Amino acid sequence: MAGKILQNKYFRTAVVIAGAVAAVYLMVYLDVVLRARSAYLEGEKYRSWHEKPELKRTALEKKYAEEIKRAEEKLTAGKIDKEEYDRQAQAFGFNKKRELEESSIKYAYIWYQTAVELFSPPESKWVRQSREKMFKAKELWRQELIRKGIKVEDYMLE
Repeated sequence: MAGKILQNKYFRTAVVIAGAVAAVYLMVYLDVVLRARSAYLEGEKYRSWHEKPELKRTALEKKYAEEIKRAEEKLTAGKIDKEEYDRQAQAFGFNKKRELEESSIKYAYIWYQTAVELFSPPESKWVRQSREKMFKAKELWRQELIRKGIKVEDYMLE
């Protein structure tokens, strides 16, 4: 009897379909969990930058140096001219200055919020940790704005 069921083409088709559905579900699950982890880790990076601004300065200096090096390589290879190199260097410098002035805790809050709102369900450990840290980051951001003399309303932080 069992052998007859296994030889039934409809049963085999149903098993293949069920396996495919399970595989797709597993891939989606892993994708969402890994994206939640990435968002959480980005939030952690920005939170650490808030706590230790020298880490932020070092990271942005390194990023700026790498961008300038790539532009210099293009200039040397003749892919861009001196005028284009100068324009790119000026843009890189502007971006570095702007990023240094940006609020790190604001970005930490946004990344934690992203993990919670976009990548749950499932309720992975990354989502849980983001949810725990999200409210603290929001309160630190509020305090930062108040210290700068900005009147803060709840809707402004969403």
